[in-house]
Amino acid sequence: MPIHVKHFDREKALETILYIARGLANKATLHSISKILYLSDKLHLQEYGRLICGDKYIAMDYGPVPSAIYDMMKVADNRDHTSIDVDWDEIILESIEVKQGRNIVPKRDCNMDVLSESEVECLNLTILEYGQKSFGQLTDITHDDAWKSTNGNETISIDNIIATLKNAAEVLSYIHAI
Repeated sequence: MPIHVKHFDREKALETILYIARGLANKATLHSISKILYLSDKLHLQEYGRLICGDKYIAMDYGPVPSAIYDMMKVADNRDHTSIDVDWDEIILESIEVKQGRNIVPKRDCNMDVLSESEVECLNLTILEYGQKSFGQLTDITHDDAWKSTNGNETISIDNIIATLKNAAEVLSYIHAI
């Protein structure tokens, strides 16, 4: 059920990385941004029936990782230089940098015109609730049933993510109706 993959928005993804990085300040890492986005996406799915950036999540050792967004952050670190495309590599490198192999540092402010009110609301609530959690705490929190039901390094199905929501039946019905 790759509806969430089909609608990946790389511009929104980059602005979301910047927004979360600013919100987390000195706690912004590849790990914390990935976990905050996962938790924000779950909240946005629950409340509004869609993911923020449309990325797919991979079940990795330390929890769900947004696949394309992680690749974008790796471009900024030049690690495994997974190119999004040449033009986007340049845009990414002008927007964020990775220090000490994990810390995400914004080079500019987020373009707020790209994010909707509902997305900002969910990002803010998630940053407020989880932004001060440690690496281990974020890992434990995101080792939810969706992550547990997926083999390592495989895509977590959107249905399994939705199944973790308090209004799962309603969201599943909505998602499958579109």
